[in-house]
Amino acid sequence: MPDAVLDTASSFLRSFIRPARILVAVSGGSDSKGLLVALHAGLQAEEHRGLSLVACTVDHALRPGSASEAEAVAAFCAGLGVAHRVYRWEGDKPRSGIQAAARTRRYALLCEAADELGADCIATGHTLDDQYETIAMRSLRDAEGQGAAGMAATMLYGRRLWVMRPFLKLRRGDIRAFLEARGIGWIDDPSNANHEFERVRVRTRLATGELPALSPGGRKRAAAAARSAAFIERHIRVCEGLAAEVSARQAGNVDDPDWRRALLSVAAVLGGRDHLPARATIERLSAFLRSGEPGRLTAGRVVFDRRASGLYLYREARSLPALAIAPAARGVWDGRFAVTSKGPALTVAAAGASGAWAQRLIDAGLPAGVAKRAALVAPRIMPADIAGEASAEVECHIALFDTFLPGFDRIMADAIAVLFGRDRYPASPVRDVLTEMVG
Repeated sequence: MPDAVLDTASSFLRSFIRPARILVAVSGGSDSKGLLVALHAGLQAEEHRGLSLVACTVDHALRPGSASEAEAVAAFCAGLGVAHRVYRWEGDKPRSGIQAAARTRRYALLCEAADELGADCIATGHTLDDQYETIAMRSLRDAEGQGAAGMAATMLYGRRLWVMRPFLKLRRGDIRAFLEARGIGWIDDPSNANHEFERVRVRTRLATGELPALSPGGRKRAAAAARSAAFIERHIRVCEGLAAEVSARQAGNVDDPDWRRALLSVAAVLGGRDHLPARATIERLSAFLRSGEPGRLTAGRVVFDRRASGLYLYREARSLPALAIAPAARGVWDGRFAVTSKGPALTVAAAGASGAWAQRLIDAGLPAGVAKRAALVAPRIMPADIAGEASAEVECHIALFDTFLPGFDRIMADAIAVLFGRDRYPASPVRDVLTEMVG
């Protein structure tokens, strides 16, 4: 189906609602190289005036020969007349979790390349094969049934740059046939055959077994996110980014999956977590909330404080770190607050028994006992030099979405951002971000 590759690329280009420069992440493998070639061909059409193409290869420096492979991609891009940069992952590499660390570093370097080349978004070559693997892996550990949606066709990275996956409906074999028909080769990464990695093991199993069912998961998840957003707007109040309040009646409504996800997502932000709790924790918490009995339960670093007046959530007062911030630099404290120095070096730690913070929370309408506990985990910003002055800009950090925000979750992410006193996330440059789906 070589024509399907070109048709998919053209359809993607037509989805842009404004002029843009697209950065293609090209590793040299068949998927990303096929994407580059197809988009380059599509841009020759008059209808796509206003769009342009640049490329970047991230050399992870994890094996011999990676630098020469990146140089080969650079030469290929030069032959197409596409501006290209190579960014290298320098420094020591972790001994465990290498694929997750490589992914995080890769996107950071792609953002640097986008800045250098003036790109407005990033396009990656993820395929339907990758989608099958992702759904299979997530189904093994997904506690809230969100894994069936798989990868989103769009994803916001770092609150600033949208990542597009236009080939999510194409099989890898079709892309390779497209390249072969043009006499274009590609590089096979040997790590794709290393069974130490979960994705490789899943890929091998899927090659000889039944593929996971594809449903309109993206559309369903976008609709669920919209319902969760409505719950957040109607039923949750957050004070000073430190504590959330829910009515006693609504708190026990945990059998509604959209409300449960709304509550768990807000709790994740209060706990500085980038993920929802595991299934066993959710079941334990649900039983506690369903009972309607007063008391306190801690889950995911967050205290769920059930009282007659309502349910209150706040970070538990333990394992609170100290953070050093260099002059004019930015850091994230405890996964909850982003602090930017406006001058000298700073130190951020827990406020402890701060009467000022407690009074602010009481003035906001929280019970005195809740206010005092929540005040313990407020940030205290001090100059690193005792003779200096602490001048800083502080905002709530939403660990759940600030690094990777799937397009189909943006409505809920916006509701949470507003709840915590933040601006909404930037919109995508393409149409139908929230209803993009695979299958």
